[in-house]
Amino acid sequence: MTAPTIDRATFDALQQTTGPEFASELVDTFLQEAPGMLDDLRQGLATMDTDRFRRAAHSLKSNSHTFGALALGALARDLELAGVAQVAARGAQPLTALEAEYARAAAALAGMRNA
Repeated sequence: MTAPTIDRATFDALQQTTGPEFASELVDTFLQEAPGMLDDLRQGLATMDTDRFRRAAHSLKSNSHTFGALALGALARDLELAGVAQVAARGAQPLTALEAEYARAAAALAGMRNA
């Protein structure tokens, strides 16, 4: 059995802490800002900009964990820890996997924010 895209207990805890309406606003903000983080990762990789790459991976990791997107957070953490040089040596696969997981997490979060 595979893990859910969003850990329900983490998402429920966020809603209980912030209130459902504010949690929905946080989801909306994440869904608006995450594509920029993904773009920063791609640009950081393309230009071998270590700081840009690391900051984007770190931000994506932290935000993902806030919402219970644990698989997405783990992929972002792996990129952050590996660094731009190691990721570049592996080609496009790490970013492709991250972007695919983001698409799954974004769809799940969009569905959950109004539930």
